[in-house]
Order: sequence, then structure tokens, then C-alpha cells
Amino acid sequence: MRRTIGVMSRRLSVVIPMVLVLLAASAVPAAGPRAHREVLPNGIVLLVSERPTVPMVVVRVFTRAGAVLDPNGKQGLANLTGALLTRGTTKRTAPEIDAAIEFVGGSLEAGAGRDGMTASLAVLKKDLTLGLDLLQEVVLTPTFAESEFKRQQSEILGAIKRSEENPDAVASRALGPLIYPDHPYGRRVEGSIDSVTKLTRDDVVKFHRDWVRPDTAIIAVVGAVTVDEARREITTRFGRWAAPPTARPTVPQAKPAPAVREERIHRDLTQATILFGRQAIRQTEPDYFPLAVANYILGGGSTGRLYARVREEGGLAYSVGSYVNPGKYGASAGISAQTRTAEVKRVLDLVREEVARLGREPVTDQELALAKSYLSGSFPLRLDTSRKVADFLVAVEDQGLGLDYAERYIERIRKVTAADVQRAAQRYFRPDTWNLVVVGALP
Repeated sequence: MRRTIGVMSRRLSVVIPMVLVLLAASAVPAAGPRAHREVLPNGIVLLVSERPTVPMVVVRVFTRAGAVLDPNGKQGLANLTGALLTRGTTKRTAPEIDAAIEFVGGSLEAGAGRDGMTASLAVLKKDLTLGLDLLQEVVLTPTFAESEFKRQQSEILGAIKRSEENPDAVASRALGPLIYPDHPYGRRVEGSIDSVTKLTRDDVVKFHRDWVRPDTAIIAVVGAVTVDEARREITTRFGRWAAPPTARPTVPQAKPAPAVREERIHRDLTQATILFGRQAIRQTEPDYFPLAVANYILGGGSTGRLYARVREEGGLAYSVGSYVNPGKYGASAGISAQTRTAEVKRVLDLVREEVARLGREPVTDQELALAKSYLSGSFPLRLDTSRKVADFLVAVEDQGLGLDYAERYIERIRKVTAADVQRAAQRYFRPDTWNLVVVGALP
């Protein structure tokens, strides 16, 4: 078994939770993962999916303690707090935690993203008692030792500095504030050199005390465990977890940007990175499903119009594609391309032409059938492990989609018509509504 210890990997760009991309880019099998849901007396939402043939048990403890709650001027605080959860508790030092989970061949990870903080456990069923004890410790009693704080802060600062050499990361960071002006989604999850340098251990302690709390927690248990077993084991360790006196966090929904903006960032490179972006709609909106189909037809893969027009016919781009990203407080859509610096204008023109055509004329029967077939057929491969099922359950609960979302998704996708796609494209993919960032050598 692969042994994974310590901090979850973090993207140093506009962070898009993998789980939400999973929900956006895929459809679902005819029957999604079956799960039991209940709310414990202290507010924890417990989700259990029994997989008796799988000897492993995966547990996710998710709390709504993500970067959206970073105070102004302290961007990166949630990210740093999440990275420190596994680095020492009141009972064990960081090396002792590492040794304990490594001894049983399991994994114990923690980290924070845009909307929440997650502690993740995976162990064989026979080692569940030890694993849950460790999980309880890192969630409820981390010590945030000063030495570990300094070490982790230094590692994050180093990663941010290195990412400044990555044009994709630079472009993503610049695009965020254009899509989400004056909203936490426009901030960097990892923070900046300036903001992370100013963070203190006291900031971390306070953030954990205020926001890692049971009344915003979702705990998913998946694997060789029954509902009764899961309820008993989780209640034993987290049933007495009490909410702090502070009010539950509130985050406003992102408002539409008042104007479309462009930003061009000079880097002495022979290749340019192009990112278009705008706000979109969540899965709770009926138009989300035709929008998902429209996105796939536009640039969801090697059969997309952008790939055919820009890369295959024009030979103008190393890569090109489009995506739709759900978000609890505001969804987004994007188009990305990498091309030679001299070809930036031609690529921009072609992308805008294809976006306009999507709303101007109906898609073909072949395009529609291919998109719907892919979206409805690819999802089983993305729910083939207990880890993926646990992530999916947490995501649909956090997004408020309901445990029947799997069944509803495929039904809605199958009902999408060419007229639906054209209507959604006219409303959400108009060429003049996209923000633009270009990173490369400026003329």
C-alpha cells in the first residue's frame, strides 16, 4: 500500500477543488454511490457508504474553514492552518504521528482549499481504531508548535516564490480578481509573500478555534464498515466536540463583475499563456446541464471545436480547452491556451469566433450526441475507489445538491437539446463577457 504522510499537495494558482471539477466535468452512473445521512446532536453531518468487499476504510472530516474566511491582509491563513494539523497534537509529536500511521501502511493528510479544510484518513479495517484516534487528535487537538509553524510557513513561502516562474500560476492568480472583484474567491488560497510572512502562530490558533467546528462539519465514512459501526466510532471521538461561541461563518455570494477587464503580464518567454474567465452558474440552476454540454462541445476534449480549430487546423496552440467550475459562492467558466508569442492575436480571434458561433447556430446532432455520451459515460471511472466516493459525498453535501444528485445529473444531461445548448451559450458564453489574462513577452 502506498504510504502518504503529512500535508496534502496544494496548487499555487486559483485553486479549484478536485471534487468540484469532478462534479462539473462528468456525469454519473445510473446509480450513484449509496449513502446514509444523519445529523449528530452537535451538528456534524455524518455520511456513510458501505462497501463491504473493500477492506479499506476512508474517512473525510471536512469543515467550512477555507480560504474564503481568511481575514483581509491575512491571505493564506486557512492554507497554513490546514498544513499544520498533522504536525503535532497534545498527545503526539509530528514524527510520532508519522510513525504511527506509517506502521500500519495507512495515510493521514490534511489541508485547506477555497471553501473548506479537510483531514483525510485511509486505513485497513483492522487498523481503524488507531486511524480514528489519530484523526480525532489532528482535528481537535493540534498544538501548532512554533517550530512546526516556522517550518511550514517557510515551505509555503518557498513554494509561492517558485510558482512565480510558472506562467500558468501567474495567469490564474491574475484572473481571479477579474472574475470575482471584491470577493474572497478573487484571493489567492495560498496567500502572497507579504501576507504569509506576516502570519503568526496566534493567527493560526484563533482561526482553528473559531472555524474548525462541528456545526459546519461533514464526516464521510466509506468502506468496510456498517452504518452502526461508523456512527458509534465517530460519535465516540467527535460526539463531544462543542461549537465555539462565535457565530457560524457567513460568506456572501459573488456578485457579477461590473465590467470585463483584460490584463497582460510581461514575461520574457517564447510561449504565451492565455486565460479567459467569467462567472457562470452552479449545479442548482437548470441551465447548468446544457452549459456543461456546451462547454464540452466548445473545448472539453480533443473532439472540441477549440482543439480542432486552433490546434489541429491552425497549428497555433500547444494546448487549448475550456472548463466550467462549480463553486459554493459563485461558479466560473474558463478557456485556456498556450501558444507562441507571435500567434497570440490569431488565437484570441479564433477563440472568440468559436465562442460566438456556439451561441449563433445550433450544434450538430453528432456533436450533441458525442458530448452527452461522454458526460454520461465517463463518471463511473471517477468513482472507482473509496477515496473518490468519500470526496464525492462531501462535495454534494457541501454544495447542497443532495445524495440523489448522481441520478439526477445523468437524467438532466440526457434531456439536453441543441436548442438548450444554444440558449445557454447565448446567455453565459457571449464573447464580450469574458475577462482575459495573457502572460508572455509583450510587443
